[in-house]
Amino acid sequence: MGGSLGEKIGEGAFADVHVWAPGQVLKLFRAGISRRIAWHEARMTRAVFAAGGPALEVLDEVTLDGRFGIVLPHLEGPTLLHLSRTGAMSTEETGAILAPLYMSVHKTTPPPDVLSLYDWMAGSMRIHAETIPKHISTGVLNLIERLSPGDGLCHCDLNSGNVIMTAQGPRIIDWTGAVRAPAALDLGCGHVVLTELAPERVNDPERPRAVNTALQSEYARLAGMSSAALATAVEAYLPIARVFAILGPAPSPALREILIQRVEAALR
Repeated sequence: MGGSLGEKIGEGAFADVHVWAPGQVLKLFRAGISRRIAWHEARMTRAVFAAGGPALEVLDEVTLDGRFGIVLPHLEGPTLLHLSRTGAMSTEETGAILAPLYMSVHKTTPPPDVLSLYDWMAGSMRIHAETIPKHISTGVLNLIERLSPGDGLCHCDLNSGNVIMTAQGPRIIDWTGAVRAPAALDLGCGHVVLTELAPERVNDPERPRAVNTALQSEYARLAGMSSAALATAVEAYLPIARVFAILGPAPSPALREILIQRVEAALR
């Protein structure tokens, strides 16, 4: 499938997005980013798309000057994060858009290629042993075993920055963190991003917190359960969700230390 590197039109934590061919973009991972991360994202995106889930089709994989890239359909539109931050979308509207997207992920039968929560976490903490203290690794893996998580599909980074608002409706991108786990983990990851990470990086810290409130409330309604029951289910997975955040690219060293302290307190 032919294409050539065109204008840079976006960027994320690990990659830049370039025009590639008519109707296509290239997500080109930066030099120094582990090939394991890049290949894993391509594999997870392919697996979820093949299972009929809300992922994009991977059109091709290429290597340019030693950098791995994934060719994807070009989605025209702003991110939901941009609309929310500029005030074009209210916190209630943002949450109301996110909730059914979460539900669409959770209704997808998890593909066999997607790792279980235990296997994903054990492998990630081995790779990042210098980031996660040993007692935290042991405690989190023991917690996962005690919870005996089910086998649903979770995105684990389904935030408004990973939602493109197209003319055909919102679309989800960035499936690197996909795992087999219950919906409560996914909602826990969203809770941590919106109430603990995002408030540290925005002028109005109450805005992401309000989005989380709207998201959790609307998800509970769609799931036919009380907000209190959902909050209880999510609470059990917050230590695990915080480890996802620690392993990600977002936290500053100071915030990473705060997250570690919160995981320690929850595991006691």
